Amino acid sequence: MDDSREAAPGAQAALRKAVPPPALCGFLLLLALVFTGSYAVGELVGPVAPGMHATPSGGSADEDGAPGGAGHGDGAGHGDGAGH
Repeated sequence: MDDSREAAPGAQAALRKAVPPPALCGFLLLLALVFTGSYAVGELVGPVAPGMHATPSGGSADEDGAPGGAGHGDGAGHGDGAGH
């Protein structure tokens, strides 16, 4: 007598709902490969502009001691009422 039985139909349906479709898995794998490849190429070619480097930790780009220092938001030359 053979007592081997297949899983109940309800268990198979629950398993199918828990597993994402193969197309979604393939898309996510392709997306991860594209991002990994673009990151690797970016690391190889370096910065996009000469002299570009990361800002120092704890500061902004305007605090690098460059002379002048008049940037956006400091109010210099923006409608101060002086006729030019």
